[in-house]
Amino acid sequence: MMQKVNVFWFRRDLRLDDNTGLYNALIENLPVLPIFIFDSEILDKLPKNDSRVNFIHDTISNINQQLKKHNSCIAIYHGKPLEIFENLIEKFEIENVFTNRDYEPYATERDLTTSNFLSAKNIDFKTFKDQVIFEKSEVVKNDGDPYVVYTPFSRKWLEHFKPEDTLPYKSENLLDNCIKDTSLPFLSLSDIGFNSSDIKVADYDVDADLIDAYEATRNFPAHDETSRVGPHLRFGTISIRKLVDKASKRENITYLKELIWREFFMQILWHFPHTSTKSFKPQYDRIEWRNNEAEFKKWCEGNTGYPLVDAGMRQLNETGFMHNRIRMLVGSFLCKHLLIDWRWGEAYFAEKLHDYEMASNVGNWQWVAGCGVDAAPYFRIFNPTTQIDKFDKDHKYINKWVKNLNSLEYPSEMVDHKMARERCLKVYKAAVS
Repeated sequence: MMQKVNVFWFRRDLRLDDNTGLYNALIENLPVLPIFIFDSEILDKLPKNDSRVNFIHDTISNINQQLKKHNSCIAIYHGKPLEIFENLIEKFEIENVFTNRDYEPYATERDLTTSNFLSAKNIDFKTFKDQVIFEKSEVVKNDGDPYVVYTPFSRKWLEHFKPEDTLPYKSENLLDNCIKDTSLPFLSLSDIGFNSSDIKVADYDVDADLIDAYEATRNFPAHDETSRVGPHLRFGTISIRKLVDKASKRENITYLKELIWREFFMQILWHFPHTSTKSFKPQYDRIEWRNNEAEFKKWCEGNTGYPLVDAGMRQLNETGFMHNRIRMLVGSFLCKHLLIDWRWGEAYFAEKLHDYEMASNVGNWQWVAGCGVDAAPYFRIFNPTTQIDKFDKDHKYINKWVKNLNSLEYPSEMVDHKMARERCLKVYKAAVS
């Protein structure tokens, strides 16, 4: 006779504490089977030494060790989610599947397919809000339309926000309600076709001093005074409620406003899913991009001849991280100096960034290209030389990442700034006027 269970499906919420969906599963009267699916639809597109897959596997291993203290474990599967659930219902009598919501286009399609399949088997698919404070249409204009400008969105967000919005779900106190079985499948990294990566996801630091100093230090990459919390929010190793609770209690709310930017871009992607591949402002898809592959390669490798651009790209390639101020510069350089489609840069960041999150990545790339919501105007073109004077005047950041700066190996500037600026203005104006 098959054991009757509820399933909790871990996704972008890789923690046992303050986990909304997990909490709601654990308060039911059935044992909970925790699972994680390495989705082949996603993994098949990644390099075999992807450090984010490493990070996910390491995190799940830690979760497994914690669950073993409760005579339980997490089951790891590899394949297409629908096929995994087809197999699971052959082994367990499943009453409900609990999970936390994901708002990216692929995820919403996957969840609809999964929900329909489970419903046909008389299994409820129960989803919960966990990775944001406000989702979907919870912060909209008075007429119900979504905001497409950040500032009024952030004002409404702050008006809506109450301290109880960050009250934690004490899922960590209910782990004895997990299934009493330590023999469930636990696949290794090699079992899913991946190798160990030399690049590791950095730990985060969100202490009060960093939050208080954030406004003063965040624009200077050499200071490295950023929290590195991005990948931990992306994969849910930290609770957004705990983070917002901490940030909202500080006098300076600049850090909190960065978290609101994340939710702004998430609701943009939710309301306008076409922006994952198309410009929010459709006239910008008429831009005649040059898309020179040799020039794109130089940009990717950090060999443009512009030291601050090159420092950023080399930091990204070596660590999986790039300082946010520099992200704006390298993005502007690609789109406006080289006239290369923002989608090329977005895809490269998606491959390399540890904190890659579709909503923020697409939103920021469209911002810098001028084609997105609340975007920088197309005639705003960063000067990659004067940016050094503003943000790295002592060359500390540049010297850290561009080791060959003063050698004969370092390339000359691949494009003249004045010429590139004039060319960009001409091409953009032709497209959008």
